[in-house]
Amino acid sequence: MSTFEPSCTNPAAVLMLQGTASDVGKSVVTTALCRIFVQDGHHPAPFKSQNMALNSYVTEDGKEIGRAQGVQAEACGIEATTDMNPILIKPVKDMHSQIVVHGVPFAYMSASDYRKDFLPKAKQTVMDALNRLRDTYDIVLMEGAGSPAEINLKDRDIVNMNLAGWADAPVLLISDIDRGGVFASLVGTIELLEPHEVQRIRGFIINKFRGDLSLLQPGLDWLEKRTGIPVLGVLPYLPDIRIEAEDSVVLDKKPRLSAKDKELDIAVIRYPRISNFTDTDALAAEPDVSVRYVTEAGELGVPDAIILPGTKDTIGDLLELRARGLEEDIRQAMKAGRTQLVGICGGYQMLGTALYDPQAVESGLPQQARGLGWLALSTTFLKEKQTVRVQGTLSIHCPLLLSTASDSAFDPKPNIEGYEIHMGVTECVTGPLSSTEGTSGMEKMRSLFHIRRGDGTGFEEGWGTTDGKVWGTYLHGVFDNDRFRRSWLDGLRQAKGLTPLDSTFTVREAKEQEFDRVAEVVRAHLDMDQIYRIMGMNS
Repeated sequence: MSTFEPSCTNPAAVLMLQGTASDVGKSVVTTALCRIFVQDGHHPAPFKSQNMALNSYVTEDGKEIGRAQGVQAEACGIEATTDMNPILIKPVKDMHSQIVVHGVPFAYMSASDYRKDFLPKAKQTVMDALNRLRDTYDIVLMEGAGSPAEINLKDRDIVNMNLAGWADAPVLLISDIDRGGVFASLVGTIELLEPHEVQRIRGFIINKFRGDLSLLQPGLDWLEKRTGIPVLGVLPYLPDIRIEAEDSVVLDKKPRLSAKDKELDIAVIRYPRISNFTDTDALAAEPDVSVRYVTEAGELGVPDAIILPGTKDTIGDLLELRARGLEEDIRQAMKAGRTQLVGICGGYQMLGTALYDPQAVESGLPQQARGLGWLALSTTFLKEKQTVRVQGTLSIHCPLLLSTASDSAFDPKPNIEGYEIHMGVTECVTGPLSSTEGTSGMEKMRSLFHIRRGDGTGFEEGWGTTDGKVWGTYLHGVFDNDRFRRSWLDGLRQAKGLTPLDSTFTVREAKEQEFDRVAEVVRAHLDMDQIYRIMGMNS
């Protein structure tokens, strides 16, 4: 990663990408343009003033931003900072969210209080961050949120057209043709905007097209004549994009049944407030693995592994899991003897015997709940959030059932990297090697990882049963560690009598290849010369 120092004092060019709705492809197109501009010799940076997401990203200095901006920074080849997403909204309940400002929790607020008390003061925070980026890079790609035509929200908007005006940014409007009604979406958006806002829209991008472009052309001609705004490109539907998503709406398209041509079946429990669900992306990219999402009783079956992912409402999602009958389904699957049960962050907390929230950190009311009882752990939620990147090694007595085909997973060099985002402290109930008294009947626990601090000291992180069948960790991204991931999967293969696989891919290289692949498709279908002219630059 590098930081670009501009050779002149002129602020960076800006370009804003807005959409006719959520999930029309703004983040992916922005990511592709980030990589295109880098390929063309420029030094771009992403920016989203206000992001609502439960899939977050930890910066190098231990701050929390929306995952899309972190990934876009990677596409730019630079380190992400909180200036790229100064305000992050993390929903906790339907009407309440945690507000994160410059990577640090600021307050829990209702939607009405946020709108009434916070937004009027937010402009300075947003513009200071944007101006610092413009002083450092030569292009800033600004991403909007939802639709700019939300009439009930426009007067206090800080993320769409008001922001475009403050920054004097030209706007490209993106719409998703795959969901239908693309012309109505584009024209309807234009009709609901003020004349000065329409003047900022310099081009349309139609996304996710699956057909014969010649059949669409009459509609494009009509659209340009009707609005006076050019169509800058029609992007094809790409069903297999492997750029990390931040909105859990993408999980609606994920499989709920195991793929019959895959040898390993991994089931992820999808609860209402699932967060950092991209923790399993690397598993899904493995050639022998089927990752599916389970929401209801009866869907689980007996997979090779069950993963309880992160959540922004651990106790609430635990109670929901229980109400849906999934706790009993998990217990029945584990009785079969060959399934592993894995918890990450909030899922790790659920694996313990008890959860305590005496300061009403998660729900607004003090509460406690019985855990699933698979590990002798208890978790207490505190107001201070832990956000940090970490690295380390496997603990000496790590109980994980890793492949015996190679000792690469036990390399003494740091081979585990990840990041932590949580407000809970998890402790052993009666000591690290004690008998558990939960309903699972597991006997003992051992630590998983030895994490090294910057000052040379270390600590043990994560716990698992001595038979390796149940384990949990706070480390998001644990499966992005290539040798660890493949060794763990080969351990699952060996338990089924299957031969281990050789190393398959590295997450870092796969990510770079995907940035380049998507950038190539977008470049081929967009009028990049016109986009440079819109920004006032030469291509």
